[in-house]
Amino acid sequence: MDVAHFSIGSILSIVLQALLLSSSYGSLEPYDLLYNNAVEAFYRSDYKDVVRHMEGALSSYAEVRQTKVRCRLRCQNQHPFDSASMDLQFFDVVLRRSNCQNECIEEKVGTQSMHKVSEDVIQDFHRRIPYNYLQLAYQKLKQLDKAAAAAHTYFQANPESVEMDQNLEQYKALEGTNLDHFVDREARPHQRSFSAGVKLYDSADYEGAISLFEEALQEYYRADVECRALCQGPQRFEEQDHVLYRYSLYQLVSDHFTQVLHCEHECVRDLSTRPGRLSPMENYLPLHYDYLQFAYYQLNMVEEALECAQSYLLFHEGDEFMTENVEYYREAIGHDLKPREKAEWYLRRHEQELELLMIGSENMHVELTEGHYWTSTGGREDSNRIPSGTDGWMEYVPISEKKNFTLAPPQELREGGSLVYDSVQLVQNSQALNGTQRVLLDDVMSVDECAELKNLAHTVTMAGDGYRGKMSPHTPNERFEGATVLKALQYGYEGRVPLKSARLFYDVSERARRIIESYFQLNSTLHFSYTHLVCRTAITGQQDHRNDLSHPIHADNCLLDPEANECWKEPPAYTYRDYSALLYLNGDFEGGEFIFTEMDAKTVTAQVKPKCGRMVGFSSGGENPHGVRAVTRGQRCAVALWFTLDPLFRELERLQADEVVQALDNQSSQSKWDTSLNINPKDEL
Repeated sequence: MDVAHFSIGSILSIVLQALLLSSSYGSLEPYDLLYNNAVEAFYRSDYKDVVRHMEGALSSYAEVRQTKVRCRLRCQNQHPFDSASMDLQFFDVVLRRSNCQNECIEEKVGTQSMHKVSEDVIQDFHRRIPYNYLQLAYQKLKQLDKAAAAAHTYFQANPESVEMDQNLEQYKALEGTNLDHFVDREARPHQRSFSAGVKLYDSADYEGAISLFEEALQEYYRADVECRALCQGPQRFEEQDHVLYRYSLYQLVSDHFTQVLHCEHECVRDLSTRPGRLSPMENYLPLHYDYLQFAYYQLNMVEEALECAQSYLLFHEGDEFMTENVEYYREAIGHDLKPREKAEWYLRRHEQELELLMIGSENMHVELTEGHYWTSTGGREDSNRIPSGTDGWMEYVPISEKKNFTLAPPQELREGGSLVYDSVQLVQNSQALNGTQRVLLDDVMSVDECAELKNLAHTVTMAGDGYRGKMSPHTPNERFEGATVLKALQYGYEGRVPLKSARLFYDVSERARRIIESYFQLNSTLHFSYTHLVCRTAITGQQDHRNDLSHPIHADNCLLDPEANECWKEPPAYTYRDYSALLYLNGDFEGGEFIFTEMDAKTVTAQVKPKCGRMVGFSSGGENPHGVRAVTRGQRCAVALWFTLDPLFRELERLQADEVVQALDNQSSQSKWDTSLNINPKDEL
């Protein structure tokens, strides 16, 4: 190319075209708006509208995703980098790709800003929450085939849901439904073909298994391309404060590209992880070639068997069993064959990405996992047959790259310290609660204080707090409302709620912090990480035959993985949390018991019935999985508190609240308030 072609003027022209791009080409209704309309229709019992809006939301969600994939891949092919090395050449391609993608996407879905969706909604779609609403709506509309499909789809990603498990059994027993109705509407093609292939392989239908495994490989590589295309979107720079982010052009480009590479590297894990699971299927991609090599051998297709065996060895060089198979195949056909080109290309690219990530991580401090997600498990049995094949053994196990969570906090575990206040009564210690670092206390608050804080929660909500009694993020059968300390103080200062009540909220939470710090005899200061006054209300008419939890079993600073019997201390868990507490305001409701479980998330080890002034405190790690039983009648209110020993993770709102209280104590009314505070209900215990 002629370098003169890449003038500053031409590049600026491309930039202006992108900025002036019209959004009138197409229009797709945002899926978060449709989702919200469906939820509102659900609470109006307008089930036809629930179906209409929720199916529309799912369709819009899928369309936006596929449009991004198609447009990014098309523009990538239309504007290749080739061997361009000069600055203007490089940025000319970057700008042309950007312009191309904007035009392509907006032509299909309309203005892209309309489709910027909150992280909460995105997570709901990842967790398949819409299908929970759909199965209930279809059930009310007597469309049992669609209800069964929606229930099955939801359950695949939420296998811990007791209620949905029982719903599925009921659907199976009803007339008008058959097994064909229980389909996973969100099934990933590569995983579906692979699982079906394993079943045929185990039944010795090798010809059918080969067809499905080959199809699964094609679908896997196609899904990998799509996953990587989706990584080209906006990235998060969690280590940088972007208000103060002032790096140079190349540092900024390097940081963003490193995040993209890290996202692409994680596609290996994403494609091998089943819905609702934390751990990927170990050795997933290589297993395709393992199954294929033996299936081809069984059909006397030795050349194909050798090719697949060689492909397997790309991932597990020197594997004893497969090396023996390769030698056998070579002798049988009298010559050698290379691995499949696709497998070679895939692995070569993956290794190149790792090299670039190592460079980029030095600048970004990105934590990289070592190795790959296809570590061999040694699951193949030693047998007399030659060649050997997989025995069909597949286990969902934690990948070796993850850091195993150490149950004990970083300091010596102790308890039994002073309760600080004379009125507070010790009810049960760790031994009585069948665990470690657990305590149950009574009379932390008086009856009058409980009533005042419960009224505060209701008043703040009515005054216009963040989520105003919306559905619970954990179950559609309850409403959820609450406030933070700073929000309550803000409203108290403005005269929208009694200032005395807001101050009580502040004082009571400090009382709880002092008790937990003292009882567990901590050597360093315990800081607030998050404080939340929250109420859960059972929705009338939706409690019959209910068996779900108000809050599913979880741990507060690690990702609970019941299948692996582990808890992974890694994002998105709040890994800095060290202790947690729940201070209850009432007990005049049905259900809502707090429960501790084993790491299997099923075996209950202790149960706490809430009542005014009762507080349960515990360490926040995998040693204390916990949840809340369904609130089936009335309203359950509590002050939820999380603490950290690391001052770097102190709650910012709490520090602001400290300043406000100090100003109030000094009879100063000149504080300026931040009215853009956000409360995330998904943070609730």
